[in-house]
Amino acid sequence: MIIKSLELNNYRNYKELNINFDKGVNILYGENAQGKTNILEAIFMSATTKSHKGSKDKEIVNFNSDEAHIKTILDKDGLERRVDMHLRKGRAKGIAVDKVRLKKATELLGILNIVFFSPEDLNIIKNSPAHRRHFVDMELCQLDHIYLYDLNNYNKIISQRNKLLKDAGFNPEYRDMLKIWDSQLVSYGKKIIERRKLFVDELNKIIETIHKKLSGDKEVLRIEYEPHCMADQYEEVLKKNIEKDIKLKMTSAGPHRDDFIFYSNDIDVRVYGSQGQQRTAALSLKLSEIELVKQLTKDNPVLLLDDVLSELDSNRQTYLLNNIGDIQTIITCTGLDDFVNNRFAYDKVFRVVEGTVFSEN
Repeated sequence: MIIKSLELNNYRNYKELNINFDKGVNILYGENAQGKTNILEAIFMSATTKSHKGSKDKEIVNFNSDEAHIKTILDKDGLERRVDMHLRKGRAKGIAVDKVRLKKATELLGILNIVFFSPEDLNIIKNSPAHRRHFVDMELCQLDHIYLYDLNNYNKIISQRNKLLKDAGFNPEYRDMLKIWDSQLVSYGKKIIERRKLFVDELNKIIETIHKKLSGDKEVLRIEYEPHCMADQYEEVLKKNIEKDIKLKMTSAGPHRDDFIFYSNDIDVRVYGSQGQQRTAALSLKLSEIELVKQLTKDNPVLLLDDVLSELDSNRQTYLLNNIGDIQTIITCTGLDDFVNNRFAYDKVFRVVEGTVFSEN
């Protein structure tokens, strides 16, 4: 899998952009706030339908326009694929693959598999459980359409259940309605718990080897899935917590409260690890993500590195860049010094200045 080209129209600070990428390492460099990350964001949207920043479509469309376009040309298994995305202020986005309009945005997932790595990801270990759930959900939604379906339905039911809980304290009839929603919630919740457990098991088979090399054989890293409640106990827990939920006006138990704990030599890295250990664990996680995508899809993902090199020391920079292998990589940075000084190989260089991209080789 490689991205051959990206075309943007009225996308953030890009009035028009047409950029052709190399199949190897591509570098986008320039001062901050010039538009480097916007290019990675557009690629991320072409893969996931969403902005990695959580931005709404109306915030992405250029201020002076009512709509924006993204056109991404891919080479997948020797075949050219085209992904078009039409963003409009105040209306749902339109998406087409090979000029065929998709009925649902979720049909796009799996066409382009990407691994996105930003400085914020280096804090995934010490951040809140929501950040770790988001990482797992984003990856599983790309790899498993059944999981995506189950997660979407679970979230819809949680939202509906919480609305009922707000009124259940005043209207006893809503308690009977809660039982109907709870049966569906349990059904989807169990599937989510079981798939997350399998995902962690798959990751652990990969991450131990990577982390041992990255830590100089000093540390063994493992991830432990901590479901808020076990799958076979979920229905019972919901019934037990009903009065508590009505009082709180929210659903207090379920996969939306899960967490994932990282242990280095059996020590909780989030609580007791140094910042260096936390960042090394995060880097191991991202490299494991790449390998897992390769194993499950039988194809290489595209790696997007958003100014992450400046946050890593030279040893971790070297390990990351030397283990990219044959994966197409698009890197943003403020300068080329790290590459020149460390003699890292790169294939194509672009300079980004105020929404204009110049190819330098």
